[in-house]
Amino acid sequence: MKLYLFNPDSDLALANNETNYIAPVSARRMAQDLALLPVWYAEPYNAVLAPSAYNADFLKQMRELFPLQVQLATEPELPDYAEAEVLPWGWNPSIRKYLLRGGVSEDRLPAAQLLGEYRLLSSRLQAVAVTQHITSRYPEYTCGEHHLIENMEDCERVVNTMHTCLLKVPWSGSGKGLNWCLYGLTKPISNWCGRVLKEQGCLTAEPIYNKVKDFAVEFYSDGQGRVIFAGYSLFSTNERGAYIGNLLASDSRIEEIITQNFPVDELMLIRETLRTELTAIYGSTYVGYLGVDMMICRQEGGREYVVHPCVEINMRMNMGVVARLFYDNYVAPGRMGYFNIEYFPDNETLRVQHERDMKDYPLVIEGGRLVSGYLPLVPVTAKSCYRAYARI
Repeated sequence: MKLYLFNPDSDLALANNETNYIAPVSARRMAQDLALLPVWYAEPYNAVLAPSAYNADFLKQMRELFPLQVQLATEPELPDYAEAEVLPWGWNPSIRKYLLRGGVSEDRLPAAQLLGEYRLLSSRLQAVAVTQHITSRYPEYTCGEHHLIENMEDCERVVNTMHTCLLKVPWSGSGKGLNWCLYGLTKPISNWCGRVLKEQGCLTAEPIYNKVKDFAVEFYSDGQGRVIFAGYSLFSTNERGAYIGNLLASDSRIEEIITQNFPVDELMLIRETLRTELTAIYGSTYVGYLGVDMMICRQEGGREYVVHPCVEINMRMNMGVVARLFYDNYVAPGRMGYFNIEYFPDNETLRVQHERDMKDYPLVIEGGRLVSGYLPLVPVTAKSCYRAYARI
């Protein structure tokens, strides 16, 4: 038996690295509103940990439309899953403590020492190292420059030299932990850098590239020295770099879109080089998905388009994999659409939009596959502020 759970604050918990970490209110709201999201990627005949009050009814409705063979597990039932293989969104010391106190056997959880290794492997510094290896190997069609900042003297020198740059903290994800430095080392930028250096020990700076497309290459590591390609993700972000949603399309179609600006043979070389790099770093230690965010960038001089081969490495489940598995398992072949995560400042605004979408995009399902329309992937309740949905 496998037990899945959605803990979207995992990157924040890794940054804190304390067993008694308490997530921000927004992260707790997201975890509660989207708790049922794993039903769409969980393997059949396993369980998802979520409150039962409203999720049970929603899951029953979805089972009438799709071949969802997953059961609901609630927190009081955790002792019943003492020997289950637990698959959270991401691992960190606080989720380990929560599961242990809930009744899951310690021998079914990663040891504290292993979680220490996971934390180092989850740092953005891993992406820096991988980028350097790949850009040095394929300099003619890749980009990716990083500067390590370890103290305020580094910060002043690097930021004032670059003037415009993107600053990143070591532990964060999904577009968080970024600071767009557009006017040199201003007082707010200096204060922010000082806080990050105190809390996390370092940060990185990189140029602001002329991005054309965001995409990701997804991999799976078996922990036995093998890392395999698991699919593509073509996603969108807002002006601050935060994740919005994914294109729902076949791997072949996404590859066609990526290679509109970049030769497919060069993409394959980068993909295989990435797989080799990830195998060396993660293959014998980590079990789970690895999402490598990349960018197609336009440049002046030389080739018009190049690839940033490793913007970030997400050492956890990620929305790109969710979209990939949802499309492959529940969308009618040949169809295209969007998978989105949205936040609303109040419940009323969310519910009005939800009802409008149900009316404007009527649902059509044939043979357990989404053909067209709007499909909420989690229940929209009287308290929800987040929603996850697919629209074909």
